[in-house]
Amino acid sequence: MKAFFLLLFLSGTIAVLAQDPVQNDTVTQLDEVILLDALKKKNATGLVPSEVISAKVFQNYSPVSAVSAINQIPGVYVFSGALNTNRITVRGIGARTLFGTNKLRMYYNDIPITNGAGSSEIEAFDLENLSQIEVIKGPKGTVFGSNLGGAIILNPKEALGVSTNFSNNFTVGTFGLLKNNLSFNHFDGKLRVGLQYGHTETDGYRQNSNFERDGFLLNTSYRINAKNKISVLVNHIDYTAQIPSSLGATAFAEDPSQATFTWRVSKGFETNNYSLVGLNFNHTFGNKFENSTSIFYSYLDHYEARPFGILDEYTNGYGLRTRFSGNFGFSDSNANYTFGAELYKDEYTWDEFENLYQENNGNGSLQGDKFAENKEFRNQWNAFGTLLLPITEKFYAQAGLNINKTQYDYRDNFNTATDNKSADRNFKAIVLPSLNLNYAFSENEQIYFNVSRGFSNPTLEETLTPDGVINPDIAQETGTNYELGTILYLDERRFNINLAVYQMNIENLLVAERVGDDQFVGRNAGKTRHLGLEIGLSYIWNISTKVQLSPFVNYTLTGHSFLEFIDGGEDFSGKELTGVPKQRRTSGIQLQLFEDFYWNTTHQHVSEIPLTDANTLYSDPFTVFTTRMGYRYKFSEHFTIDYNLGVNNLFNKVYAQSVLINTSGFGGNEPRYFYPGDERNFYMSMRFGYQF
Repeated sequence: MKAFFLLLFLSGTIAVLAQDPVQNDTVTQLDEVILLDALKKKNATGLVPSEVISAKVFQNYSPVSAVSAINQIPGVYVFSGALNTNRITVRGIGARTLFGTNKLRMYYNDIPITNGAGSSEIEAFDLENLSQIEVIKGPKGTVFGSNLGGAIILNPKEALGVSTNFSNNFTVGTFGLLKNNLSFNHFDGKLRVGLQYGHTETDGYRQNSNFERDGFLLNTSYRINAKNKISVLVNHIDYTAQIPSSLGATAFAEDPSQATFTWRVSKGFETNNYSLVGLNFNHTFGNKFENSTSIFYSYLDHYEARPFGILDEYTNGYGLRTRFSGNFGFSDSNANYTFGAELYKDEYTWDEFENLYQENNGNGSLQGDKFAENKEFRNQWNAFGTLLLPITEKFYAQAGLNINKTQYDYRDNFNTATDNKSADRNFKAIVLPSLNLNYAFSENEQIYFNVSRGFSNPTLEETLTPDGVINPDIAQETGTNYELGTILYLDERRFNINLAVYQMNIENLLVAERVGDDQFVGRNAGKTRHLGLEIGLSYIWNISTKVQLSPFVNYTLTGHSFLEFIDGGEDFSGKELTGVPKQRRTSGIQLQLFEDFYWNTTHQHVSEIPLTDANTLYSDPFTVFTTRMGYRYKFSEHFTIDYNLGVNNLFNKVYAQSVLINTSGFGGNEPRYFYPGDERNFYMSMRFGYQF
């Protein structure tokens, strides 16, 4: 297979070097990589600083592991245990979450995809269908919620200009990897249609880690007239993934490819069937006022066979989001404003059954008797508003306000006859202000300051005691963020410098205390201080008209610690915050040759991570390299073919790509902290594109 990759790559290289440079290619949209990167659109309103990952960054990574691109953003780190197991942390927020992503809001084309308990699943989307990912770090987003971790906004691909094009990207690689993405995009000035279908399957690096996913995306809009536009979004993902689970230190050192014994014997797995449907109507009232309103529905059917019990759950969610924006005369310029509201309601039902895998003659999981039947009704609404004022020609101020109200209603339908544990929790409305100041020394030199208030809700499970009764004393996490940063473009905008320093103090820290193999209870246990320095440097060096070199360095330095934290009678005040690396560095170099050939190499370094609150155990630091090269060959004005070859973990480093914190060993077993990263692996992609 490797010889075939090399032969195919060399044959394409000879063909591409014989051709004239391609200046613009709407067939495959690969011109986004360099030419259109400056045109990326930000959704963050007004002065709110955010960072965008676009095609230029996606091009550094495999289309299967595109989530790795998020790690290029300073202050943002993704713990990835598998293709179906990702945990996104922002400035240390979410690091204490054991599984999944919470404490931030996630949106897909301005439609909320965070559920009523505050959890978001980026793995529910094929990132090959995205044009960009935008990240707002911290609670300063206001319009996109004031969660302590911030917000992530996903934008699907669309046709570039007035065009109609079709493409198919086929990827094969190590571990039996097979991925195909079929895409059709059309725009005629009124009607816009984006239609994608994707299939992915892989055996995985570890035992019991097969993964198979099918996905469908429809993103279409129609401009009725100059004032009205209607849009429809349909996204569906269906996947099945085996679960190898985490390893203890001994097993990790002996053979990181092995699965945990009980998960291997039970052949543990999960299936997910997820759909999102949204309808948006945009109306312009005049030159100075417009409205965008969306209604949406989501459905998740999740089945997970775990050694300690089988979980069968489904969630129905629906809601409405409306946003008004406009401007009015202020001083010698215009002031801009935005206001609106977002309502989200969902119904979550979950049952648990015995797993009789030990009685199934080696055939894996077998569903037994039901031992739990539960239902939650979760309501959450946000009202928001911002006002941007031009104080002077160079100095701008923006005030924002977000109000959140959350309610949980829990029903225990299994113990109703003898011990009814049903209860609800209605949090008080919380008011979250934000202030952004921006001073522009010139068009290319700006400095900004932000102070903002944020929050995180406990999940309903965290509000329950070990006996399944609502704990009325548990409170929302709250925090205040202070941030100072610069945005600089030097040397005729070829050299970009982004620098930010921040401090966030958090009160009522939520702690998940493990009381059983799969039992966790939450409580408020103290205060934390999040200190950080984030630096992003990039340079575009045009060596000649046909050769461009683009080096970049992104660096994160943190000083997160517990200010006050007493747990189980032990005082951890002054200790480093668990689950957060002190330093992270991502750097790379991108070579563009003849606008047809590219070669990108990236390097990621992650320092040791404290795994226990007492800081008695740390993960090992690691450094991994990836490289990817590709070229395109234009057969005609309409037809283009592209090849690329990539290597992940170039030097075959053994490392933990994700970790758990404060784990305990049960039944005399070693605590399991580590999710191993993949060994060195290869992939090859071939894309065909046709423009009508």
